[in-house]
Amino acid sequence: MIDIMLPEMGEDIEEATISFWHVEEGEHVEEGMDLVEVTTDKSSFNIPAPAAGVITELIATEGETVQVGNVLARMEEEG
Repeated sequence: MIDIMLPEMGEDIEEATISFWHVEEGEHVEEGMDLVEVTTDKSSFNIPAPAAGVITELIATEGETVQVGNVLARMEEEG
């Protein structure tokens, strides 16, 4: 199981808001595929899948503000 977390974004940014999910629970994803768009007070960016696999749980919801290091979703890696 892989935890997909909100990464460090530099510039003293400590939180971001979930704009929208590109995937749903149970969906197969490829490594590097965009999973979720997050927005900070300075910019927005996508968080990619760290590996190929299946999204097993979306933890953070659209519109929710999350802290750096919080788990956004979980996935089961292929292979």
